[in-house]
Amino acid sequence: MIKIYHNPRCSKSRQGVAILENSGREFEIIKYLDTVPTTKELTDIIKLLNISPIELVRKNEKIWKEEFKGKELSDSEIIEAMVNNPKLIERPIVINNDKAIVGRPPENISSII
Repeated sequence: MIKIYHNPRCSKSRQGVAILENSGREFEIIKYLDTVPTTKELTDIIKLLNISPIELVRKNEKIWKEEFKGKELSDSEIIEAMVNNPKLIERPIVINNDKAIVGRPPENISSII
């Protein structure tokens, strides 16, 4: 089943949900600010995305700038920062079986559904 890691306050994330709704496919919405992915889940998502953890970080978030910017962090420390501060996770993330994509721009989602 298709999953979307969604933040309802984000316009790009809302557009991602709309793309999935219009596709007619069944999907699950995970509001990741309410149901924060575990360290293992986030690590698995990053592997599916085939990116490094830093590439999933929203670097313009205030918490990143104040607490993490400019520090030498390991991949595991970056993942822990996102688990402890889920606002740092880029969105939306769509997973379809063994494929995943960050929906920025939202049109990217069409490539995996």
